Amino acid sequence: MIDKTTKIAERYDEITKLLSQNETITDIENWKKLAKEHASLEPIWEAHNKLVKLTNEFESSRKIMQEEKDPEMKAFLNEEVYALRDKIDAINEDVKVMLIPKDENDDKNVIVEIRGGVGGDEAALFASRLMNMYVAFASRKGWAVEINDIYENEIGGIKEASFMIKGKGAYAALKFESGVHRVQRVPETETQGRIHTSTATVAILPETTEVNFEINEKDLKVDTYRSSGAGGQHVNKTESAIRLTHLPTGMVVACQQERSQIKNRELAMSLLKSKLNDYYNTQQKDALSANRKSQIGSGDRCERIRTYNFPQGRVTDHRIGFTVYSIDAFMGGYIDEMIKELTIADQKAKLENA
Repeated sequence: MIDKTTKIAERYDEITKLLSQNETITDIENWKKLAKEHASLEPIWEAHNKLVKLTNEFESSRKIMQEEKDPEMKAFLNEEVYALRDKIDAINEDVKVMLIPKDENDDKNVIVEIRGGVGGDEAALFASRLMNMYVAFASRKGWAVEINDIYENEIGGIKEASFMIKGKGAYAALKFESGVHRVQRVPETETQGRIHTSTATVAILPETTEVNFEINEKDLKVDTYRSSGAGGQHVNKTESAIRLTHLPTGMVVACQQERSQIKNRELAMSLLKSKLNDYYNTQQKDALSANRKSQIGSGDRCERIRTYNFPQGRVTDHRIGFTVYSIDAFMGGYIDEMIKELTIADQKAKLENA
């Protein structure tokens, strides 16, 4: 593994020198680019230095052990050699994970879209619980949440909602949430105590600021309407809300966050860029690798990924077979353990395919 980390360590040292040079400091954009690369390489640089140190100690101890004549001392040195070998193996495993190509979107903000699925009002209520779960998780992380668009029914359920979570690493944490979420519970309106099954779909998109395609005005259908709250109650008497339909793809986005129609249009265009970027990237990836799937699932939004069983108090992710038994805490935004297991499964899959 040292062979792989040596070049990275040399590049880290090279950037360290560049960042201290006057010509680099005065070139702000170049300095920022180098500083970002420097930060990304630092964990591997630190691991490389540890590997070099431990490997030297290992070779030295092994040589002394081989030359040692005293049985007790030889046994002691043998234990030391094995201990050093274990430490080296542990760092090598960490480095393998560090060398996995990073998802360029991991540090980005995310757009979360939730829709009630099969199950009518119960599905809409479940969609509302999911939205509250993600908002609570974001709050615990210190991330900001901005509602783009929301359609609620008369009993507080969500037919459809779109919101932004802003925070470094938001996409990395939530990117495995895309798919169909299934709930099994007894609805409040159920008089005979029967368990009902309902679904809600979740889509997670990285916020996109730069795209390599153009959106022509002639390809857009623009609708304006009044912003509304729960139960269809108007909260804005002017038609400030915007709905954009991208005619070539049928992609639809809406925004009623701001009171200004101009600002809502700007936000809607930003949302549309992100959705189209995801759409085009997905098409390209499917064309390049039609049969490849990650161990944790394809991420297809029609794929059932998780079941929330309230009578049994458990949440099971079907892609990795992992179950959490504290459903109330989970719905309260404590989804960290599930995220960790999904991330580990994804890393293992990438290591196996490397």
